[in-house]
Amino acid sequence: MMLSRRTIIAGTAAAALSRPALAQGWPTRQLRLIVPFPPAGGTDILARIMAERLGARVGQAIVIDNRPGAAGNIGAELAARAEPDGHTLFFASLGTAAINPSLYRNSAVRPEDLAPVALFGDLPNVVTANPRAPWKTLPELIAAAKAAPGKLTYGSSGSGSSLHLTGELLKLRAGMDLLHVPFRGGAAMLTELVAGRIDMCAGNLPTAIALIREGALRPLAVTSLERSPAVPDVPTVSEAAIPGFEAVAWFGVQVPARTPPDLIRRINAEVNATAADPVTQARMLDQGAVARTGTPEDFADYIRRETASWAEVIRAAGATVD
Repeated sequence: MMLSRRTIIAGTAAAALSRPALAQGWPTRQLRLIVPFPPAGGTDILARIMAERLGARVGQAIVIDNRPGAAGNIGAELAARAEPDGHTLFFASLGTAAINPSLYRNSAVRPEDLAPVALFGDLPNVVTANPRAPWKTLPELIAAAKAAPGKLTYGSSGSGSSLHLTGELLKLRAGMDLLHVPFRGGAAMLTELVAGRIDMCAGNLPTAIALIREGALRPLAVTSLERSPAVPDVPTVSEAAIPGFEAVAWFGVQVPARTPPDLIRRINAEVNATAADPVTQARMLDQGAVARTGTPEDFADYIRRETASWAEVIRAAGATVD
């Protein structure tokens, strides 16, 4: 059956009118938040804080769907293929949004497959060692590594993860040779560090902070330019050993690329309000994280800058993953 021009115009107008209605009525059911790393890691901890507070704001439960693997690419691909109706959110990270595009040569998910919604927060990584290790400061660790090239080990949450690349950046800037040992997530990495089976790591502060407070891990330095209020006695890498060093982890929300712009702005407003909430901010700060807000365009610009910056680190380290 052929459609008249009037029918086509009427249908187009109806679709356009339905989009604001979709945004205004969002959400209409339970939400899913895909977290591309295992439970109990830094990404998961902050995702659960956001999910609880955002769910309370919008009046719908938010179910955490942990989909680890391939440094976050498995979860990212799942999110990119979801229905673009605002009910599947992706908890993006530095690794998934800004490192993986340069690191993975044959990834099934492309940067343009996911649309930026909002930056939610950032935090430093923290360089830690086992309390029984002979080095008590970062300069002592660097000296030990230089005295025995390739002998000391550093853990990460997986090959190609932001923790892996932070370790590579630390190696490059300090001029030391460390052996990389990847694990399936930050929690598993810290378990091995506490047991003394690896020598050090640069992990997300939320994952490590309880162990630091218990004395199970020795903090050597944080990777932000300023000290973290959560561990104020711990120096920065910049002040302890490598001037100007910075490697900050960050997290935000993305949705499938086909999601209507007005719906993206509606979700952005709710995520921003969640991040601005004093309860959210206090809970994040207790984990060493700082809440952030901004427009979808702000987040897109930030991702572009971070992608360019980490591409240089990846090239210098010679790191690639097929």
